[in-house]
Amino acid sequence: MLSALSIKNYALIDNLQVDFNDGFSIITGETGAGKSILLGGLSLILGKRADLSSLKNPEEKCVIEAVFRIESYQLQELFKSEDLDYEDQTIIRREILPSGKSRAFVNDTPVNLTSLQLLGDRLVDIHSQHETLQLTHDDYQFRVIDALADNSVLLESYAKELVAFKAMKNELKELIAFQAEAIKEQDYNTFLLNELVEANLVEGELEALEEEYETLNNMEVIKEKLAEAYQALSDDQVGILSGLTALKNTLQKLSQYASKYQDIFERVKSSLIELDDLFTEVDNMQDGLEADPSRLETVDAKLKTLHNLMQKHVAENVSELIAIRNTLDDKVFETQNLDERIKKKEEALQSQKNKLDQLAETIHNNREAVVPELKDKLERILADLGMPNAQFKIQLSLTETFYNNGKDDISFLFSANKGGHFNVLKKAASGGELSRIMLAIKSILAQYIQLPTIMFDEIDTGVSGEISNKMGDIMLDMSKTMQVFSITHLPQIAAKGHSHFKVYKDDVNEVTQTNLVKLNHDERIVEIAQMLGGKDMSSSAIAHAKELLN
Repeated sequence: MLSALSIKNYALIDNLQVDFNDGFSIITGETGAGKSILLGGLSLILGKRADLSSLKNPEEKCVIEAVFRIESYQLQELFKSEDLDYEDQTIIRREILPSGKSRAFVNDTPVNLTSLQLLGDRLVDIHSQHETLQLTHDDYQFRVIDALADNSVLLESYAKELVAFKAMKNELKELIAFQAEAIKEQDYNTFLLNELVEANLVEGELEALEEEYETLNNMEVIKEKLAEAYQALSDDQVGILSGLTALKNTLQKLSQYASKYQDIFERVKSSLIELDDLFTEVDNMQDGLEADPSRLETVDAKLKTLHNLMQKHVAENVSELIAIRNTLDDKVFETQNLDERIKKKEEALQSQKNKLDQLAETIHNNREAVVPELKDKLERILADLGMPNAQFKIQLSLTETFYNNGKDDISFLFSANKGGHFNVLKKAASGGELSRIMLAIKSILAQYIQLPTIMFDEIDTGVSGEISNKMGDIMLDMSKTMQVFSITHLPQIAAKGHSHFKVYKDDVNEVTQTNLVKLNHDERIVEIAQMLGGKDMSSSAIAHAKELLN
C-alpha cells in the first residue's frame, strides 16, 4: 500500500507531504483544484515520462517520493530480476532536474524507466474511464477468469514448459535445415573421404617414400659408387685397408719404445677396426642392391597421390591430410546419423507437446468451470449498479495454438438491454457502462488475488445518487483486502471513506499553490455539506452530511 507521498516543486505544488492509511480513502476538491496534478505527480513515481514544463520553479529540481508497504505483494522475484534490494518498506524517488534530465531511485538504487514501470504496475492501479479499454482486451479477460479458476500455479508450469517446447522446436528446425544443407555436401564429402581413405595415409610416410624413390631411381649410380668404395677399401696394392694394416704393423713395433708411440698405435688400431666395419657394411649394401622397376613405379604413384592430395586440400604434410580425413569422416558420419537424431528430437518434441496439451486442457477445464460463476456475479453486481438487464455471454474454445497463457480463444460478449444483441464489449457498452463493468470486475478480483493499491479517478461520473451509493459500497467492500482511493464529486461516496483528503488551491504571496489536507470529522461534515448544497450550506445540507457520515 501507499503509506506516504511527498511532492516538491511540481506544477502548482510547492511542498506537499501526506501520509495515507489502508482501507478506503476519499479525495475531493473543486474542479481545477489540482486533483489531476496530484495524479500526475504519482504517475511519475510509477514510471511516466517527465516533462520539464512540470517544474513549478524551473531553476530548482522537482523531487517526488513515495513510501510503499509491499510485504504482501510477493515482489521478491521482481526485485531480484531487476537487481534491486528488496525492502518490505520500499521508497521510490523521482527527480527532474532543471536541465531536463530525469533520475529514478528504488531504495536509493538508480533504475531506468522500464524497471520503474514494471514495479509501478505492481504497486498502484490508477483507474479512470480512459483505462476501461483494457477490459476489452483478451489478456485482461483471461486474467479475471484465471483468478477465479485459481490457475496461477498451472499457468506458471505451462509458461515454463512452453519455453522448453519452443526451444526444442527451434532446435529441430535448425537440425532439419542443417540436414538439408549437409545432404547437398554429402556426396562431395564422401568422395573426398574415400580418396583419403584409399590413400592409406601413414604418419611420416612421405619422407620415407621420397628417400626410397631416390634410391630406386638412382640404382645404377649407387651400385657404381659402392663398388668404387669397395675397391678403394679392399684393393691388395692400393686399398685403404691394406695400407692401414701396414701402418698398424709399423707402429706396433714403435709402441714398445715410448708411450707416445703406443698412443698413435692405439688410434690407428681403432681406426682400422672402424674401417673394417665400414668395409663389411659397404659389402652388405652391394649384396642388397637390385633394380626394382615395379617397386619404383609403385612408390612414384604413391608420391604423386600424396602430393596431389596435399595440393587439393592445401595441406603441408601427411599429418594435416590425416586431420582433414578425420574431419570429413565426422561430417559424413554426422550426416548419415541425422535421420536418427531428428527422429529422437521429434519424439522428444511430441512428448513435450503432450505435456503442454495436458496442462492447457486442465487450464481450459478450470476456466470453463468458473465461467457461470463469473457471469452470475457480474450480472448481479451490475444490476445493483443500475444495469438490471446487463447480460454476458462468455465462451471459451480450445484451439490447436499454444498461446502464452494456454490454448484458449475467448469470446467476451455483452448486451446492456433485454432482448438486445450480444456484441464485443467495446462495441456493446458505453463509456459509463464500461466503468461500472470494470468496477464490478475489480471488486470480484479483489476477492481472489492481492491487487495493488487502486485509485478510482471519478469513475462515478454521470451516475445517480442511488447508484453512486452502491458504487461506494463496492469500493468500501474492496478496501477490506486492499487499499482503495476514490477521487469523487459525489457526497454519497465521499461519506463512505475511512479517510478523507481535500485538494484545494491557495494564494501565497500572490502565487497560486495546490495543497492536500486530511480532514477531521467536523471538516468532513462541512466538505460533504458543500458537495450537497454548495458554498452556502443550509442546515438541511449539514444534517444530510451528518446522516451520510453516520
